[in-house]
Amino acid sequence: MKKVSFRPAVADDLPGIVALLADDDLGSQREDSSMPLNQAYIASFAALESDPNQLLAVVENENLLLGCLQITFVPGLSRLGMLRGQIESVRVAAEHRAEGLGRTMFEWAIDECRRRGCGLVQLTTDKSRTDALPFYEALGFTASHEGMKLSL
Repeated sequence: MKKVSFRPAVADDLPGIVALLADDDLGSQREDSSMPLNQAYIASFAALESDPNQLLAVVENENLLLGCLQITFVPGLSRLGMLRGQIESVRVAAEHRAEGLGRTMFEWAIDECRRRGCGLVQLTTDKSRTDALPFYEALGFTASHEGMKLSL
């Protein structure tokens, strides 16, 4: 594994992030990586950037974008007002998959959740990503809940 660094994403990262999101079977069906960039991504980035409970992060090596992830810090009343970290949109560049970068990214994200005071880290994964569940279990996650979604 190369030495990598993590940082909050900036607007100039958006084309690369969208390309990462689109670079798999599911993403290619639901993302738009054409240029100029779809204005929906620009508006969404502005909303994320202005919300202190959102962290869109990139991982890079020598200014080369290797991956991205988003953490949403969810305050709540349950579990004695526990703050939760929701990790999503984790992507590793195709040419850097199976190098241990995904594990490094999750370890960083979990540490970031811990640093911000979260008592729980959670995620969802699409059921078609059959390799994902064993990966998450190896990181210590348990499939303790059944997730549901409603497309609007």
